[in-house]
Amino acid sequence: MEYNEEELQSFRDNHKTQFLAGQFDDFTKKIIAAEEMATEDPEMADMAAEEVATLTAQQSALYEEMQRILTLAKVDDEKPYGVVLEVRAGAGGDEAALFAEELAQMYLQYATVMGWQYATESESRSASGGYKEAVFEILSSKVYDDLRYETGVHRVQRIPVTEKAGRIHTSTASVAILPLRKKPTIEISLSDIEMEFSRSGGAGGQNVNKVETAVRLVHKPTGIEVRSQTERSQLKNREKAMSILVAKLEAAHDEEEAKKHASVRKNQIGTGDRSEKIRTYNFPQNRITDHRIKVSWHNIEGIMGGQLEPVIDALKNVATGSDEAVA
Repeated sequence: MEYNEEELQSFRDNHKTQFLAGQFDDFTKKIIAAEEMATEDPEMADMAAEEVATLTAQQSALYEEMQRILTLAKVDDEKPYGVVLEVRAGAGGDEAALFAEELAQMYLQYATVMGWQYATESESRSASGGYKEAVFEILSSKVYDDLRYETGVHRVQRIPVTEKAGRIHTSTASVAILPLRKKPTIEISLSDIEMEFSRSGGAGGQNVNKVETAVRLVHKPTGIEVRSQTERSQLKNREKAMSILVAKLEAAHDEEEAKKHASVRKNQIGTGDRSEKIRTYNFPQNRITDHRIKVSWHNIEGIMGGQLEPVIDALKNVATGSDEAVA
């Protein structure tokens, strides 16, 4: 049997298949030796032929196993191992910032319920104490499947604590869920990235503030920038910032591709565009409505407290074509 030498070399170079590749090469030597024995000693031809057949079958099984291992590894590399959660205040001033923080806490409490690890990568607060913008990293192989449909504009309708006339105000905040992958789906040139270092913010007197560990990266062609300052090491912050930048660039690329093919898009959940209004949180009526699937829930306090399962399940059911989307 003829084997692809280029593929064989990839098996030898990959640490996941190196051992099996060594066994494969040993089989090759044994097969050659058995064939030579059959040629040199006709009386041993039948025995040698049987040995060649056995060795060839074992070698073929090894080859298939190496192919299987690298195929699974490729799937694993492409599957998100976590997400970047980005929330930004929209229209509505301080009330929008407060709502942005409540949304962030809703997702982080859901992450806690699910047993997922998360960390704050950067945050910018408003005068009211809410978020102008905040970025978090949530790690789990399941988190992207659960939160992937949360990208978009979230709208809140309620009476702000500062409202003296009792009027209902409408404010917005945007959410972006960006998948983190082991291997990027796009190529990024290092020459396109501008890097800056600074002292991390935080409580005074900590060692983290005495050296320039905070990292800011700017992708010059797009103007996209990210920051990371939660790690004590500049190197670790740089690695985290790079993974977040890659996630943002991949999301921007995917969004552009989705717009190009919007006329033939069949996904009922929407485009994944962060400018798309996806959900309204109406506090006076204790109702959350997802406008994409036209389903409402009446447990606003519980859902904002992290009980997101009904919402997530409904969106998944629509995405997969199930009939169980109704709340």
